[in-house]
Amino acid sequence: MSKRIWLSPPHMGGSEQKYIQEAFDSNWIAPLGPNVTAFETAIAKFLGGQHHVAALSSGTAAIHLALLLAGVKPHDEVLCQSFTFVAAANPITYVGATPVFIDSEPETWNMCPVLLEKAIKERMAVGKKPKAIIVVHLYGMPARILDIVALAKQYEIPLIEDAAEAFGSTVKGQQCGTFGDYGILSFNGNKIITTSGGGALICKDKASKEKAIFLATQARDEAPHYQHTHIGYNYRMSNVLAGIGRGQMEVLTDRIAARRAHFDSYKSALRATSLTFLEEPPQYYANRWLTCFLAPSYQKREKIHLYLQELNIESRLLVKPMHLQPVFKDCISYENGTSEKLFQLGLCLPSGSSLTSQERDKIIAVLQKD
Repeated sequence: MSKRIWLSPPHMGGSEQKYIQEAFDSNWIAPLGPNVTAFETAIAKFLGGQHHVAALSSGTAAIHLALLLAGVKPHDEVLCQSFTFVAAANPITYVGATPVFIDSEPETWNMCPVLLEKAIKERMAVGKKPKAIIVVHLYGMPARILDIVALAKQYEIPLIEDAAEAFGSTVKGQQCGTFGDYGILSFNGNKIITTSGGGALICKDKASKEKAIFLATQARDEAPHYQHTHIGYNYRMSNVLAGIGRGQMEVLTDRIAARRAHFDSYKSALRATSLTFLEEPPQYYANRWLTCFLAPSYQKREKIHLYLQELNIESRLLVKPMHLQPVFKDCISYENGTSEKLFQLGLCLPSGSSLTSQERDKIIAVLQKD
């Protein structure tokens, strides 16, 4: 069998081992240390402006802490994008709240502002004003974030911006993850840069970051003994993994450029086929974490997916919407059919920054047999 072509494998830049070695040499192995501080500083600098970043064990942990910081409590409702990975919705249940799912719009495949406002009005009309909104920039494509920010401000609802897949994506030059009250990043092994496992919480002020770190380190009070007045979590990133992150930050712009080049090549080579690709709206800049297309039919999508699989090429179906997931079957949802159509017709192609032109051409040759 031919060598496996992976969807989005980790891609090291060269400096990671230097920072890891520094952690070993200094014996800073615990979940704090120079690499953690430097990694947080590098992220904040890349994001621009006065942002405060807490490096954590995962993007999921960051969403959980953001919900706590936003004051979400048991029996509250949180409006959440339906077309997303389950990690965006699960933390709502961690705090005892209930998700209310919002369908997508076709321009960006992300949360529909029209349905969002409808949900806000209808939930308020029955005395259930939502306590937070979770919007996701799926596959690296920014959502209609300016419209969503305006609605969050109008109705005074905290906005949590899940940019786990959109590190480096921008709208009108502003980095995704910096529009909401709280921003989320992920450094899982398949993301545009990785720390093996990890994530980050982006806060607007230093006090919020400090509270997040307090909660992420078992909420230990200032005392000469172990004392706790709050429930805490073991969510801090280790100094070793942060060393990987420091090295990855040095090549982030190159990684984004490589993935955007893959998208451009796929789109250009396949323009004569029946496949369609997600375009950037004006003044949007997507990191193109994954290149995705829509086939003209479910049968066509399945045929391509299975054929790539036979050739040892990894591809992935677009996510199954949360409102269709058995675990959330009893939740309220505001639907327009967009995410269900995307789920039926869409496929993600190998998009890693280490993908070679020869590998990409092999994939394109398969898809040109339209």
